[in-house]
Amino acid sequence: MQFITNFLGVLLVLGGALFMLAGSIGLVRFPDVYCRAHAATKVDTLGIMLFVLGLVFFVGFSLTSLKMILVAAFVALTAPVAAHALSRRALIHGVKPWSKKQKEG
Repeated sequence: MQFITNFLGVLLVLGGALFMLAGSIGLVRFPDVYCRAHAATKVDTLGIMLFVLGLVFFVGFSLTSLKMILVAAFVALTAPVAAHALSRRALIHGVKPWSKKQKEG
């Protein structure tokens, strides 16, 4: 049983780390603030949740794991709202979304 929980923990932690890596690359490579906010939100939401869930498997089910699950739930609720608020403020203040026409001209 210990092997299965460790294997699931490693799998989830690696999945979260790879997802965070992909989102971090997207954060650097995307052209405008809206795409970057989207990439950052995906990193926060899914990457951190997978990582924390993997840590829960390592720790076992205890008060510490309950606290980690609550942290993951807090991140899942607040990260998309924060990205939406930042993107909306950028749009209201006149930051134009990127288009291929801007790059050509």
